[in-house]
Amino acid sequence: MKAVVIHAPHDLRIDEITPATSPGPGEVRVAISHGGICGSDLHYFHNGGFGTVRIQEPMALGHEVAGTIAELGAGVTGLSLGDKVAVNPSRPCGQCDYCIRGMRNQCLDMRFNGSAMRFPHEQGLFRGGVTVSADRAVRLNPETDLALAAMSEPLAVCLNAVRKADSLTGARVLVSGCGPIGCLMIAAAAHAGAMEVVATDVTSAPLAIASQVGATRVINLSDHAGDLDAYRANKGRFDAVFECSGAAPALWTACEVIRPRGTLVTVGLGAEPPLPLGLVVTKEIQLKGSFRFDEEFALAAELIDRGLITVRPVLTGVFPVEDALKAFTLASDKGKAMKVQISFA
Repeated sequence: MKAVVIHAPHDLRIDEITPATSPGPGEVRVAISHGGICGSDLHYFHNGGFGTVRIQEPMALGHEVAGTIAELGAGVTGLSLGDKVAVNPSRPCGQCDYCIRGMRNQCLDMRFNGSAMRFPHEQGLFRGGVTVSADRAVRLNPETDLALAAMSEPLAVCLNAVRKADSLTGARVLVSGCGPIGCLMIAAAAHAGAMEVVATDVTSAPLAIASQVGATRVINLSDHAGDLDAYRANKGRFDAVFECSGAAPALWTACEVIRPRGTLVTVGLGAEPPLPLGLVVTKEIQLKGSFRFDEEFALAAELIDRGLITVRPVLTGVFPVEDALKAFTLASDKGKAMKVQISFA
């Protein structure tokens, strides 16, 4: 079967690999339909990794996928042949201290598809089929668009971040940085009951998408940075800020515009920015990090499945697996692309 495999920076190949094994007890084989290209996939594509994590062997990329059940292992209930499913790429060990304490996203022995953090690498899901434990396959309605369902993973990241901010009902929210995560963050905050969701970015293209997924106001900081001044008044106006860019100036601005005792949730990763500690202390800002997800994955799949959160505007385009290189090239152009997917259908 075909797989999208990274061999070295800019050496992306469509390899023929061994088909997925027949499922054992409690497992299912899923025929992958759609897979979304994530920022981490782009890091592997352009740089061979990120930080100290580097490719040491060929690795299939991808962790945002959906497909259909092609085979059932013994003892599997609640799933049938042909069912559409979203596939959870996260496999916490269930036995370490953090798993036992209900913090499975912090697992000490986490296995996450499409990651070179361990060796041999944890192969990704950009392949024609995969065999997984049945609990990682979240059943969808027959009419669900699998391209949309493949965004369950990034939406789950945003739902985890929403939970860090406690209640958003009636809140005034800022989302800083409107890439795919930022736009899904807007949709998640709006769904959680935010009264006002302001979105900021330094280019206009992602802000146009932000308006379609729930932003009540968008601000291009390259041209209209002064539009945020009103939110700095009286020690800040936002009840919650979700910082999705990972940029140092954005973190500083977030601390300026958030109200005293507001919640600042850091979602994006980037360079290690200096923390405006004076503002954090004097305004008693509740600073929280948000990393990956756990039970939020099933919730994300359900919200997409039932049409309760709109993710379609985030989807830029879908390429057949044979054109994976074109897909990665487009996904690398932030001026033209939001979420680009590969189809295995």
